[in-house]
Amino acid sequence: MTRARSGKTVLRGRKRLRRLTKGFRASRHNLYRQAIVTLIRARRFAYRDRRVRKREFRRLWIIRINAACRMRGLRYSQLIAGLQRAQVALDRKSLADLAVHDPDTFTKIVDLARAALPK
Repeated sequence: MTRARSGKTVLRGRKRLRRLTKGFRASRHNLYRQAIVTLIRARRFAYRDRRVRKREFRRLWIIRINAACRMRGLRYSQLIAGLQRAQVALDRKSLADLAVHDPDTFTKIVDLARAALPK
């Protein structure tokens, strides 16, 4: 018996693959075998980079907090230690947001952390 290669199921699968690879460059979006390989690779990067993105944002927040602290005469590590001693439960995301969008409140937080540090 002959092998069916272009039935509805096969064509539907290829159509779905082309929809998933939309935006890929050159033949990677329209040649089936290349598209499969590229899609596998893209999904592997997406899986890995969902975790990497969290690390990169944390690094960005720390850099912003450190810059804002140093403008107020305190280092990042001193701020975090002071906040822990003062039992202030603010995460780095909210601290960075305050440092950028509400500098007055951030200054008060820095003063609070400075007061909680040992002399």
